[in-house]
Amino acid sequence: MHSGLEAAGFALGAVAVVMTMLSAIRAVVLPRAVQNFIPRVTTNAVRFVLRLRAARSDSYHDRDRVMAMVAPMALISMLATWLAVLFLAYALMMFCITGRSVAGSFELSGSSIVTLGTASDPQFWPSMLSYSEAALGLLLVALFITYFPSIYSAFTRRETGVTLLQVRAGDPPQATTMLIRYHRIEERRYQLTELWRQWEAWFSDIEESHTTFPILAFFRSPQPERSWITAAGALLDGAAFWVACVDEHPIDPDAQLCIRAGFLALRRIADAFDLPYDPDPAPDGPVTVSRYEWEAAMTDMAAAGVPLVADREQAWAAWRGWRVNYDTVLLRLARLVEAPPAPWVSDRSPVASRDARRRRDRPAGSGPDPGRTASGWRRWTRR
Repeated sequence: MHSGLEAAGFALGAVAVVMTMLSAIRAVVLPRAVQNFIPRVTTNAVRFVLRLRAARSDSYHDRDRVMAMVAPMALISMLATWLAVLFLAYALMMFCITGRSVAGSFELSGSSIVTLGTASDPQFWPSMLSYSEAALGLLLVALFITYFPSIYSAFTRRETGVTLLQVRAGDPPQATTMLIRYHRIEERRYQLTELWRQWEAWFSDIEESHTTFPILAFFRSPQPERSWITAAGALLDGAAFWVACVDEHPIDPDAQLCIRAGFLALRRIADAFDLPYDPDPAPDGPVTVSRYEWEAAMTDMAAAGVPLVADREQAWAAWRGWRVNYDTVLLRLARLVEAPPAPWVSDRSPVASRDARRRRDRPAGSGPDPGRTASGWRRWTRR
């Protein structure tokens, strides 16, 4: 009976070692999004604790300072968890084969994982365990060190696009601001083909980087008012306005390709976090932007001289047909990363189809939409 328990304990420790190393390899080496228990648990635990702390702050900037620590603390917690599981697993295996006490097994395992050599065992198999634990501990630390340059390189590329969009679309970014600004600079001669191509490449880049390294989604921009997800939302809405509502320009397939690259990228990132969405929404499906809000945006562009299509019904149907592809996934990702306040992205939540339809069908000019007033905005910024 005693030998059977020792064999079972040793097997349990060996399995824990293998699973820990597989978790590290999936997180650091494997270039694809896979289910990974330890990184997910540590990240969620850090987010939970910091959100409790942020909830005590009335100012958005104070909450942003707290939430900016999510990604760095999650990374450190991830490494600490891998090392802790490795330490406990080897301590269990050493306890089962060396005959040492529990304290002695912990001492030998701790000495091995930190490679200090303060404790040793003259027997062959315990020595082999010590050497393998030291090697795996060093390997984990080395893998983690190589992890940082890849993360920060992807972060820098992402934030370059976010900063450039701020110049074009304002802060917080808005689709109408971007189109009006281009129109005022170049009047009716302006073409946005190069912009759509640049952002198609940007979306492709974040799809690859944010699914390979999901922790990147929680890295916040250097400026509290900026965010990769609010920038993505403004750009996608701007492209949708350009395709569906702005008149007097040639058909621009690059804008449509940019929208498709955008919603596909956001969906792949949402898949990495198991966020639900409809993969094949109907073109006339519900969206969280109401007809009243859309009409207000069209009025602003018309007042600035942007040439718009004459048929508003057709334009609304076409614009909504684009927005429905990314509406839900955009808002869910904004909530996941605690995005800063931005119109049409982080100022609302994904809603049930019935509620979305009620807001969508609200007649133009009928007054402020419930929940979209300044008081509603202030409630969100204080949450």
